[in-house]
Amino acid sequence: MAISDVASPLSAPADRPGRRIGVPGIVFFVVAASAPLTVAAGGMPTSFAVSRTLGIPALYVVLGVLLIVFTGGYAAMSRSIANAGAFYAYVTHGLGRVAGVATAFIALLSYNTMQVGLYGIFGFTTADLLKSRLGWDLPWWTVALAGVAVVAVLGFRRIDLNARVLGVLLAVEFLTVLVFDLAQFADAPDGVTAQPLGWDAVQTGATGAAMVAAMASFMGFEAAALYSEECRDPRRTVARATYIAVAVIALFYAFTAWAITIGAGPRHIVERSGKEGPGMIWSLAAEHLNRSFSDLAQLFLVTSLFAALLSFHNAVARYFYSLGRDGVLPSPLARTHPKHSSPHVGSAAQTVLAIAVVVVFAASGKDPVLTLFNWFTNLGALGVMLLLALTSAAVVAYFLKDARGENLWNRLIAPVLAALGLAALFVVCLRNFDALLGADKNSPLVWILPGTIFAVAAAGVAFALVLRTVRPTSYERIGRG
Repeated sequence: MAISDVASPLSAPADRPGRRIGVPGIVFFVVAASAPLTVAAGGMPTSFAVSRTLGIPALYVVLGVLLIVFTGGYAAMSRSIANAGAFYAYVTHGLGRVAGVATAFIALLSYNTMQVGLYGIFGFTTADLLKSRLGWDLPWWTVALAGVAVVAVLGFRRIDLNARVLGVLLAVEFLTVLVFDLAQFADAPDGVTAQPLGWDAVQTGATGAAMVAAMASFMGFEAAALYSEECRDPRRTVARATYIAVAVIALFYAFTAWAITIGAGPRHIVERSGKEGPGMIWSLAAEHLNRSFSDLAQLFLVTSLFAALLSFHNAVARYFYSLGRDGVLPSPLARTHPKHSSPHVGSAAQTVLAIAVVVVFAASGKDPVLTLFNWFTNLGALGVMLLLALTSAAVVAYFLKDARGENLWNRLIAPVLAALGLAALFVVCLRNFDALLGADKNSPLVWILPGTIFAVAAAGVAFALVLRTVRPTSYERIGRG
């Protein structure tokens, strides 16, 4: 195996090909993972229906503030540690190698389930669009596997090519949602009111379930640090990209949720979202714009889902790369392509995993949206919430050893507040997990899926302890890049 084929380009100096992306490119990856049009079409109507809370727009602002606070410590950590393992590396440096490996296992579970789960709704939505527009009656899984193939090709290529693809898709996606939003305010059946932005509106329903549903819309915002070894100036780029991404996501989602409330009417939004579900967005588009725009928006929903798939695929590939380089996973995962500087073996591993899961769910005959998408993405979102809380705790521990010139807010106050807030949110999510799944409280899924996270974390702890005894050299490399 050639030396150039092993793990060097991702950590190349600034004048080498590995340093290809800047702030805009990373923002594209981060916001694409949050999938604005997918959230508007599916997440927001579901949030209104499940929680019966009028104040969903206000909750996006509240959660945005919490994540900005989290970013204070997260950004400080990124200035000290540039590692494609992100959460895994941060927790290792702050809380130790055993906690770091447990975090790595949770991250692999969370990002893989988020990515693979999206193939369920991508396959279903795209197949439905092809049938209604072209008359092609294709099984959802054939379309999903075609998506896997395209994502695999792009994941194999250079990171800046992926950023350009996501940039184009996001521009179209944001413009589509913005046109929709403005149309709702221009033709409001009950007039424009700021009521959905007030605290009284937040308390109108099951606030806990509403917060959990809204938080799921932010998943992917934290991915900036995954590209720290491939950006031109890691000390500045990761922090700036994360702050920009959180602000854009929070404000855009709050505005869109407000627009949906105004378009449907504050008195009718909860009832209507419960009856129509995701179809409410297309109905509102047809009512306040026209049927052609509604049809076009459905096409862009497919591209929105594809952008999210590509973003999460790249995140998983970099976790595989980092863990392979550190000796936690098999070393071939640390290979990078000599031409494209991509973690192509990690990318291929994620592709194989996605194919296997899609095939299993296709063979089972289960509904891809209610099972593959619903189960996996909610499991992934729950895991990421736990990762955020662990990372905030790690930031505090890391800077207590050495302040490294960081101010008191970034190294202590912000991460402490974030750790407490995110831990509380994680507990609320556990208590409302049945609502997220749309399942009965006594359903085995309500404890089996969250239990998977704790089982994987325990496996990570056990594996780290085995490494410490059996392969001490590999143990010492954990989290060091």
